[in-house]
Amino acid sequence: MLILAATPIGTVADASGRLADALASADVVAAEDTRRFRRLAADLGVEVPGRVVSYFEGNEQQRTTELLDHLRDGATVVLVTDAGMPSVSDPGYRIVAAAVAEDLPVTAIPGPSAVLTALAVSGLPVDRFCFEGFPPRKSGERSRVLGALADEQRTMVFFESPHRTAATLESMAEAFGADRPAAVCRELTKTHEEVVRGPLSELAAWAGDGERVRGEITIVVSGSEPPAPADLDETDLAALVDEARAEGLSTKDAVADVARRTGISRKVVYAAAHATKEST
Repeated sequence: MLILAATPIGTVADASGRLADALASADVVAAEDTRRFRRLAADLGVEVPGRVVSYFEGNEQQRTTELLDHLRDGATVVLVTDAGMPSVSDPGYRIVAAAVAEDLPVTAIPGPSAVLTALAVSGLPVDRFCFEGFPPRKSGERSRVLGALADEQRTMVFFESPHRTAATLESMAEAFGADRPAAVCRELTKTHEEVVRGPLSELAAWAGDGERVRGEITIVVSGSEPPAPADLDETDLAALVDEARAEGLSTKDAVADVARRTGISRKVVYAAAHATKEST
């Protein structure tokens, strides 16, 4: 069995008992950084009798083949990254996809998540959100990607490195608007945890102030305001319903979702979607 095991994002005491048990009984532990893993195991007071191997971006493809061999032989393989849940902007996707393709069992030990922790403390809407990972490093590509998200109505969560935080916040202010509410969450659950909230323009100025930004950074940005009802015609409403259905909602739920987001009655939204479908 392949076990994706979440590790603490800061405070070691957040580790679960199941994590300790899994590490103590695993045949193989695949760790993003074996030295950091050894420190974690020592902090948890866990002896790891199984083989410990590295599993990071540079060797992920090659190591996946090796780990699959262990899984086929009936071994228990525990995958851990430096912090949080494997495969979420961290190594893990390749081995999960490969195991699933061969119908090998995959499970997870849930635990700390920088994405959900940042959402919870941001003070921004959390009923609907999307995770966008790390923005592109190059300014032009970053502006293009953020520009494509300008009309996203869900709260957005991003990871970023400290030395690019100021530039990214400036790009976000340009793409989303200077007054768009956001929060920069730094060193979550650690001794120097800090959450700075405000409009993107103010956060960009804060981040550009000397050596202020350090540590692990998660940025949460409020989604765009839905269009005013008067700005939406029948075609617009039908397109919104189609988008909601593309996300997996039934027609009934898609109509209800669009009605909630736009403030337009369900009856009007349904009629628009139905009329547009008939016309095509």
